Amino acid sequence: MSDRLNSSNSQTTGVPISSQGVVLQRGGEELILEKVWERFTIRPTAKLSPEQLSQVSWGIWRRTIPRAKLEVFTVEPSRLDAAMSQARADEKVAFASHVYKFKDNPGTYVYLSDQITIQFATWVDSAKINTIAATYSLMENQSVPGLPNTFIFLVSKQTTENPIKITNQLQALPEVLAAELNIFIQQEPHYKPSDSLYSQQWYLNHNSGNQLGIGSHISVEQAWDITRGVRSVVVAVVDDSFDLNHPDFQGLGKVVAPRDLKENDFLPLPGEQETSHGTACAGIAVAEENGQGIVGVAPGCALMPIRTTGYLDDESIEDIFNWAINHGASVISCSWGASAVYFPLSLRQKAAITRAATQGRNGKGCVIVFAAGNANRPIDGTINEQNWPKNILQGKTAWLSGFAVHPDVIAVSASTSLNKKAAYSNWGENISVCAPSNNAPPGMWFQETGFVYTQPTINTSLLGLGMFTTDQLGTAGYNPGNFTNNFGGTSSATPVVAGIAALILSVNPDLTAQQVNRILQETTDKIVDPEPDPQLGLRGGTYDSNGHCIWFGYGKVNAAKAVRAAQQLSKVASSVNKQLKGENKNIVAIPDNDQRGIRSIITVNENVTVADIQVTVNITHEFLGDLEIYLISPNNQQVLLQSRTLGKHTQLERTYSVRSHPVLKQLLSISARGNWQLQVIDNSPPDVGQLNIWELIIGYA
Repeated sequence: MSDRLNSSNSQTTGVPISSQGVVLQRGGEELILEKVWERFTIRPTAKLSPEQLSQVSWGIWRRTIPRAKLEVFTVEPSRLDAAMSQARADEKVAFASHVYKFKDNPGTYVYLSDQITIQFATWVDSAKINTIAATYSLMENQSVPGLPNTFIFLVSKQTTENPIKITNQLQALPEVLAAELNIFIQQEPHYKPSDSLYSQQWYLNHNSGNQLGIGSHISVEQAWDITRGVRSVVVAVVDDSFDLNHPDFQGLGKVVAPRDLKENDFLPLPGEQETSHGTACAGIAVAEENGQGIVGVAPGCALMPIRTTGYLDDESIEDIFNWAINHGASVISCSWGASAVYFPLSLRQKAAITRAATQGRNGKGCVIVFAAGNANRPIDGTINEQNWPKNILQGKTAWLSGFAVHPDVIAVSASTSLNKKAAYSNWGENISVCAPSNNAPPGMWFQETGFVYTQPTINTSLLGLGMFTTDQLGTAGYNPGNFTNNFGGTSSATPVVAGIAALILSVNPDLTAQQVNRILQETTDKIVDPEPDPQLGLRGGTYDSNGHCIWFGYGKVNAAKAVRAAQQLSKVASSVNKQLKGENKNIVAIPDNDQRGIRSIITVNENVTVADIQVTVNITHEFLGDLEIYLISPNNQQVLLQSRTLGKHTQLERTYSVRSHPVLKQLLSISARGNWQLQVIDNSPPDVGQLNIWELIIGYA
C-alpha cells in the first residue's frame, strides 16, 4: 500500500490540504463551497414521523428531502457544531452533514448525500479497489452503466472525514481518474409567466396582427399537411406534475408509461395547492386534436408524463432518463434546470444523458431538448453582477448551465411574437435553436430568496404576446378555467421544439437523434435582432460565418421546412440499392492557420448517378474548433460538412450523410465519376493536427 493511500492528509493535486473540505469536484471542475451556519441535515437509520423529528433536541426540524432521505434542521449559528455532534451521537442517525452554498452564488443550498462516485483507471483491479474503499470506510453499492471501471460507494457511519474531503483525497490517488460526491440541488422550472392575456395560439400559425411580426410562428399548418404525428412517437415531458384528467390529454393511447418519481408511483398528478408547470408544457407539445381546447405542435403523438423528484441529484437524473429509455420515449422535453448560477453536470448525469441520446429508441437515440433558462445570462460565460437583492450576486460571476451545454442536448432559447429576443432568454455558443414564447423581465428562482429579477432593472416596455396552453382543470393552476394565456419563458419554447422533433420522427422514424438535431438546425428561419438587449446592452442577434447566433442558435425552428426535409430523406433512402465505396488512408498533417488547408482525393471510376452520399472522417487535432471540413465533388461543387463548432474536442470520428447533413442533397443526381476531395482548413493558431483517414460511400439505383 502506498504512503499516499495510507495518509488521510494527502495533498490533492490543485487542492491545498486546508481547502479539501470546501472544494467540490464535479464534472472535471473544482467548485468552492461555503458552509451554511444555521442549518444541517441528517439521514435517520429508519423513517421518523414529523412528530418524532419535531421533538429532537439538537435543532428545529424544517423539511424532508425525500429522495435523499435527508431531514433538514436549523439552529443558531453558534450552536451548529454542538448540534451536529449531538445528532451524530444519536443511534437513530446514520449520517449528518453540513449544508453548503456555492461561493459567490449564495442563493443556492447544496445538500450532501452519502454517495461517492469513483472512476478508477482501467488497470486498477477489484482487489485494489476494495483496499481503497476499506481505507476510507466506503461500501460499494453499484456500478455506473456506460462508464468503465466506475462505481458508486456509500459513506459508512464509521467514516470520520467530511465526504467532500474524502473525494479530494481520492482524487489525489494515482488509481483514481475522478471522484465525485452526489449532491442535491433543488430544481428550478424555467419560466416566469407574464400578465398578458391572449386566447390564441399565435406561435403555431398566424397571418400577422397586433404585436405579431411576419413569420414569428413555426409554420405548423404546412407541416400538418404531411403529418400531425403518430402514436408510435412518444414525447416524454419531464416536469413537476400533470393534470392527466384534462380533455386535451385524452384519447386512445394518448398517455403511455406515466411515472411519478417524487411519490414513487404512476400517477404524476398535481397536489391541491400546486400549480402544474408540466400540464402547460405538455399541452404545447402534444395536446390532442379533439374539437375543443387547444392543439399541440404534434397532436397525434403520445405523451409520457414524468414527474421529477424536485432535486437534481445523480439518482434522480438517472431515473428520469432510464425510465424514458426503457419505456420507449422518442423525444425528451425538459423545461427546467438547476436553481444555481454555476452547475456543471456530474459524471453520472452526463453519462445518463449520453446513454439516452445514443442508446434510446433502439440505438437511434432519444432527441433530448432542454430550456436555456430565463435569467438573460450566458449558459456558459461570465457577467459583472451588480445591485442584486440582498447582494446575492456581486462582481465578476461565472454562469454555467450544465444541462444546456451537454453535447447531446438541443438547448433552446426564446424569441417573441415580434421575432425579437425574449428579454429573459439565456444565450451563448451552445444554443442550438430558438422557438417562439412570450416576453417578460428576466429572473431566476433561488432556494434562499424565491424568485428574484436579475439586474439591472429593465425600465422599457417589453412587447410580445403570451403563450396559450393547457392548465389544471377548474380554479387551480395559473388561471381559473382549463387553460392559461400567461405561460411563457424558455419553458414554453422547449416543448415547441420537442413537438417539431416528434413530427420529424413521425414521417421518418429511421433518423438518429443527431440527424433530427441537424434537420432542426438546417431548416430554421434566420430571424435577426440588431438592437441591444434592454438589460445588459449587449448585441447578439446576428449570425457568424457558420450561420450561428448566440441569441437564436441556428435560427427559429420552422416545422414545415423540418418535416419536408425529413420526408425527403426518407425518399432518398428508399431509392438506393447499390453502393460504391472508396477510402484514403494517407495521413496528412493539417497546416496551422492556413486558409488553403489540405485536400485528400478519392477517385471514382464508375459513371453512375449519385442517389445517396456518405462521408466518414477521422481527424486528430489539439483543438477541433479551429477546423472547417468541406467535400468537393468532381464538378467542383463545395459542400461544408463541418463548421467550427467542435470546441475543445481533440478526436473526430464522424459520418456525414444526407440524413444528418441535408446540405449534401445538392450533390445528388450528379455523376459520381471523377475526383472527390476532402478539404480541411485550420482557421486559427496555435493548435495542430492531422487527417488520419476518410471514406466515401456513393449510393445509386
